[in-house]
Amino acid sequence: MVDRGTAPASTPLPDEWPMRPEINLALNRMGSFDWDLDSGRMHLDAAALSVFELEPDDYDGDPATLSRHIPASEARRLDAVVAQALRDGSTTFGTYFRTRCRDGSLRWTHTQGYVHRDSDSDGRPHRVVGIIRDATAELAHSAERLALAEERRRQTSVVEETTAALAHAITVQDVIDVLADSQGMGRLGAVSLVMGLLEDGRMRVVVEGQEGSNVPELEYTRVDEDFPMSEVVRTLTPRLMTSPKEFARRYPRLWPHIEPLDVSAAAYLPLIAQARPLGALGFLYRDKQSFSPEERNLLVALSSSIAQSLQRAMLFDQEHDIAENLQTAMLPRSIPDVPGAHIAVRYRSARFGRDIGGDWYDAIPVPGGRVGVVIGDVQGHDTHAAAVMGQLRIALRAYAAEGHAPATVMARASVFLNELDTDRFATCAYAEADPVDGALQIVRAGHVDPLIRHPDGSCRKLGLAGGLPLGLSAQFGRNDYPVTRLALDPGETLILFTDGLIEQPGADVDDGLRRLLEAIRRGPHEVEALADHLGAEIGAQGGGDDMAMLLLRREGPAVPELGQRLYRHISPADPEALMAVRQAIGDAVRTWGARSRADEVELVADELITNALLHTDGGAVVTVRMLGGTDHRLRVDVEDMSSGLPRRREPGETGVSGRGLLLVDRLADVWGVEAQGAGKSVWGEFILQDR
Repeated sequence: MVDRGTAPASTPLPDEWPMRPEINLALNRMGSFDWDLDSGRMHLDAAALSVFELEPDDYDGDPATLSRHIPASEARRLDAVVAQALRDGSTTFGTYFRTRCRDGSLRWTHTQGYVHRDSDSDGRPHRVVGIIRDATAELAHSAERLALAEERRRQTSVVEETTAALAHAITVQDVIDVLADSQGMGRLGAVSLVMGLLEDGRMRVVVEGQEGSNVPELEYTRVDEDFPMSEVVRTLTPRLMTSPKEFARRYPRLWPHIEPLDVSAAAYLPLIAQARPLGALGFLYRDKQSFSPEERNLLVALSSSIAQSLQRAMLFDQEHDIAENLQTAMLPRSIPDVPGAHIAVRYRSARFGRDIGGDWYDAIPVPGGRVGVVIGDVQGHDTHAAAVMGQLRIALRAYAAEGHAPATVMARASVFLNELDTDRFATCAYAEADPVDGALQIVRAGHVDPLIRHPDGSCRKLGLAGGLPLGLSAQFGRNDYPVTRLALDPGETLILFTDGLIEQPGADVDDGLRRLLEAIRRGPHEVEALADHLGAEIGAQGGGDDMAMLLLRREGPAVPELGQRLYRHISPADPEALMAVRQAIGDAVRTWGARSRADEVELVADELITNALLHTDGGAVVTVRMLGGTDHRLRVDVEDMSSGLPRRREPGETGVSGRGLLLVDRLADVWGVEAQGAGKSVWGEFILQDR
């Protein structure tokens, strides 16, 4: 090692010691300049000319000659620095700028100048002297440090951005989508990323970051096999490889598939959450020969963040599957085929929480060829709401299938819900439709109004009178549900839905309804296609609530006037159903043009129905239809399941019974009894002279 102490006084000094300043400056690639501002001439010594890569004969003393050796943008910046110093009274200035070398490349240069000014009061500058030097080595070290700092900031930014994106990932597929973003991985310097998940002792590759890198036969591998992701899962230790030779030696089975990617280094890390391995992550690099400690820490931090997000997503997916299966089990497995009508249903689970709620739909065959359709929503979004929904759906279905009138079905369902051990209530809309004549009866329990879509695509909301939600009406003793009667024309579609289809957080419900109406108007005519259209266009815009909808379209042409009929089933001990049928018969007969005999038809039908309910077991089915012909006959049939024939008796025989058939005999033009399998049909016909 050289001794840098003080030399003895007897040691001789080198020649030309100390070295002349111009030689000292030249050896350090520094030159001087002298610029006379009055004449505009600038002198550059030989060392200064060498900085510009100029020979003495190449420079004529004019500063403009140097302009072709300085890029225009750099020249403007240099002129601005000098002009500012001359203008503001400064005596010194200094700046870095780039000069153009003979080969066209750019090189950093530094200049420093001293400004001579007049000694008088104005201090006008008239001369600038200074130095100019090659600053390449100086700035190279500084640039290297800046580049390293910038690289660290860039990588940290990638980790922060990836972590922020993972914070919004809900499902495992969301996590996969974030990692499959090649742009983010590219900023990490990786050319490809691969991720595998641990499933039943096997690794399943779920992310292949580079096109063409997928190897189908390696999509599933055992954990005990000789693959890098399997190894890091077994050992819970990262594996870093910094050469193709090392990769080929460690994993000879995988290397033939990796070699075409021109990979020079790789990093495989286990995905661990709560001390349990979930899978592994692999980064593949080109033109990389080592991993710095900072890079290793960065990759470990990134894998930890991914593992936490992955565990959260896996738990969400598991809960989603359980909730979805439970919800599917609660909803009807199939929708019955209804002659003369077409029904389509759709359900979408909630997006957040446990993805389960109390929305449901159902289609119920009702006696007499009619169909009952229902849409409902139990309060809450949890398994309890789903359980209540399942019980309520079955109960309501049973009441409807027994043939009870819509108002009775709704009232009994409310009592049933009130008697359950729950504090939940439910909104509901129930409609009973006859596809033959289009008769429609609708009741509403606190639910959103249904919609009607006409054959021309126009759509309107049905403003229905309604009652309290199910459960609440029974609790407060207000079980009256008004029935709205209307006709569904051929080609018209009844649309029932829950509020999840139109409600969005922070948005007005009316705006959601307007969007739904517009989507219905633009939608296709066929109900299955229309249901898909609404689910895709409106359902995707909904909030976090679950959603159900049911569409019923009446098919076929209009029923000819003389083919009109009314078909109803009446359950025993249901006075509301009897009153509803009586009113429906009166309305239908008057609509068909039998106004003068409408009361007689209604009275005969009432007597026949009452007789069947009092003297037989089970319910009764009443049919009122036009027979046609020149005399325009109308026929009333009441069927029951008893084979016993009715007897017409004089009133004095019993005092109270037997009067019904006497009334039928007096009012009907003709009547009779027909055997119907195990039961019978009592009928009466009326000639309508006023048609």
